[in-house]
Amino acid sequence: MNSVGETCTELKREYDQCFNRWFAEHFLKGDRSEDPLPLTALSRTSACVQKAIRDKDILWTESTLMEPNKERPS
Repeated sequence: MNSVGETCTELKREYDQCFNRWFAEHFLKGDRSEDPLPLTALSRTSACVQKAIRDKDILWTESTLMEPNKERPS
């Protein structure tokens, strides 16, 4: 799945690969410690997505997450 911002798609793919590798190689084997690589990749991806959301003037609040079917104010 592509990201909300075209420039973020590659970062998202890198994060997904990194997370999936950590999940399979560590988490599923009982190692619940945090790996800094997925966290670093998530941080970069998150910053890019937040910028893309701002650049596209997308209204994004906590209530948007809680009430996804509610119409957006004009």
